[in-house]
Amino acid sequence: MAQTHEREQSFQEASAAFRAHLPDLNTPRFQTAAKQDLYEYAKFFQDNHAPPWLFELTQAWAKLYDEPFRGVTSDGTVKEGLFKEQDEGVDVDAIVQKANHLLSQLDEEQSGKLKYLINAKEWRAWSNPEILLRPLGLRIEEVSKEVRNAIHKVIETSLSPEGYQKALAAMRINHFLGECVKLPQIMNQDSYNFLLFGTPSLSTSSPWGWLLYGHHLDIACFLRGSQIVISPTFTGAEPNIIDSGPWKGTQILQKEGDIGLKLMQSLTTDQQSTAQIYKNLHDDVMRQTGDLTTDRWNKDDQRHLCGAFRDNRVVPYEGVIVSSLTPDQQSFVLDISNEMLLYLPSKSRSLRLEQIKKHFQETYFSWIGGYGDDDAFYFRIQSPVVILEFDHHSGVFLNNTEPKKFHTHTIVRTPNAGDYGQAIREQVHRL
Repeated sequence: MAQTHEREQSFQEASAAFRAHLPDLNTPRFQTAAKQDLYEYAKFFQDNHAPPWLFELTQAWAKLYDEPFRGVTSDGTVKEGLFKEQDEGVDVDAIVQKANHLLSQLDEEQSGKLKYLINAKEWRAWSNPEILLRPLGLRIEEVSKEVRNAIHKVIETSLSPEGYQKALAAMRINHFLGECVKLPQIMNQDSYNFLLFGTPSLSTSSPWGWLLYGHHLDIACFLRGSQIVISPTFTGAEPNIIDSGPWKGTQILQKEGDIGLKLMQSLTTDQQSTAQIYKNLHDDVMRQTGDLTTDRWNKDDQRHLCGAFRDNRVVPYEGVIVSSLTPDQQSFVLDISNEMLLYLPSKSRSLRLEQIKKHFQETYFSWIGGYGDDDAFYFRIQSPVVILEFDHHSGVFLNNTEPKKFHTHTIVRTPNAGDYGQAIREQVHRL
């Protein structure tokens, strides 16, 4: 009973925290957007460069998108031999059946929009703002209920059951945010684009996959026989709970943050000093030259280094080395990894955790910001085989000017050409 009371109290406190920052919907920003559909909203952004900081970032993204894919690295050189072909026991037959059922529901025009070559550049076209920058594939809110359900079945069958629930939570919170700011035509549970790459197949010689992208949820899923790569992923929420309506009680991304804070607080003073690479979330010593392709901080990504279009970023290791931590602290690293890799089916996730553990001597944990119970913060776990980023953000639709715990972004990357399954693709199938 005590635990139930504590959870309820915590939920009420989280609700009060974000509701204190609901915006004034009578401002020109919201009044204008309320009259626009999705495409008018995107055109207004492009024509008016509003907001300018985001428009400038999208121009930088366009340049990065034009680069050939290499992969995120720690020093500019891709390390070979880190990833291998393996049987992961994925029920690919069930996933293929759902994909073929989806294709059977489409007319010729829809099929043409949905399907891309396995090595298509569009794998990398995802982005996380609510603005539809690249209208690719099928927009889920624009298709029939039957097609919408068929798309969800492909996603559900590909992910773990708990991973699918996490994705649903992100979609539903996006819908809730749309209701809170009276922009349901811009943000709702179906405001996502879905693309299919290659031909659904059981064969390792015929890889395929899919991409889902939209506001606060982006998942790239690559399949090669019974092996699956779900990376990169972006999962976010503003706010990170739903406190009213049919999905009341939905919460997301708290576990990752709570475990990360426990880990940071458990370190010795010297270790905390090493892990804390910047004391302030927007620190004056962060690189901020105006070159949005290389700066250490920008208004959209904030502290994140590996977000949309950062497929080739060089991210040097920082912080405290995980092999120097106690077994209990190393368990925190694996617990964080488990939560952030939740989209992977169970066996595949277990194999990934084993792989991450094997690289603890090359794994670093870094932190930005304070680490008191109420502080907002950023942390990163980085090794040759995984990058996990967690960040609390300032408001985009809510009006908090400083980062708060109710606006969270998380990113998963597989460095050294592991993203999009590149490292296990045959040459002819590579991006």
